[in-house]
Amino acid sequence: MAKTGTIYLVGAGPGDPDLLTLRAARLIEHAELIVHDGLVDPAILALARPDATLVSVAKQRSRHTLPQEDINALLVREAKAGRSPVRLKGGDPLIFGRGGEEAEAARAHGVAVEIVPGISAANGAAAAAQIALTHRDASSIVSFVAGQCKGLSDQNWSGLAGKGRTLVIYMGVKTAGDIADKLMADGLSPDMPVAVIENGARPNMRVLRGLLAGLPDLVEEEHVVSPALIVIGEVTARTDAQLAVMAREAAQ
Repeated sequence: MAKTGTIYLVGAGPGDPDLLTLRAARLIEHAELIVHDGLVDPAILALARPDATLVSVAKQRSRHTLPQEDINALLVREAKAGRSPVRLKGGDPLIFGRGGEEAEAARAHGVAVEIVPGISAANGAAAAAQIALTHRDASSIVSFVAGQCKGLSDQNWSGLAGKGRTLVIYMGVKTAGDIADKLMADGLSPDMPVAVIENGARPNMRVLRGLLAGLPDLVEEEHVVSPALIVIGEVTARTDAQLAVMAREAAQ
C-alpha cells in the first residue's frame, strides 16, 4: 500500500513569477501533479517539470470547471494514492482562495497538509500601483471584502470605509454599481477617492482612478475585466497626486 502523500496548498502570488516565494517555486518545480486555478499565470505553470500533470480547475462567475467538493476529493484521492499534489492558487491560499476548506477536507481524511503563503492580490496589486494600503497620514485600518457575495445588500460593511480607512474589494467588477450604492447609503461620501487595479502586478496592468459616485461608470466605460481589485480610500488620491506632480516635472 502506497504511503499517503502530503497536500500542498500553495500561493502563486498576483501573477509575476518573480513574486513567488522560494518554497512555492521549489514545490512547483518538483511536483508530479499541479491542480491550479485559472488566475495562475502561464509563466508560473511553465516552471513545472516536463512530465508533471497539470489540472485546471478554473472558476468563473457562472461556471466552475470542477465543483469545490470534487476538487477536495481529487486532492485527497491523489494523496492517498501516494502522490503529493500541489494545489496552486492565485494570490494567497487563505485570502478568498478556499484554502481553509481544502485544508479541512484533507485533515478530515487523515491527510497531511502544508499551506505555503503567497503575496496576496491586494498586496501585489497595490504595490505595483504604488498605493500604500496603510499610511500614517491617511489610513490605519485596511479591510478586505468579497464583492460578489450573495445578498450583497444585506452584508454589514458599516465602518469598513471612510476617513482613516482603506477598503479593498475582491471580485467586485460585476457588482461595482451595487457596491457604490451600498457604501453611499451607509454614509460614505460620493467624493471618496477610488482606484481600480486590473491585472495587478502583470505586464498589462491598468490603474484607473476616480470617485466613489463614478465607480460604476468608470468600470463600464473602461471595460474593466477580471482579475481586478477596487481600492476605496484616501490613500488612492495620495499616490495619484504625487504621480501627477512627477509627470509634470518630467515634462518640463
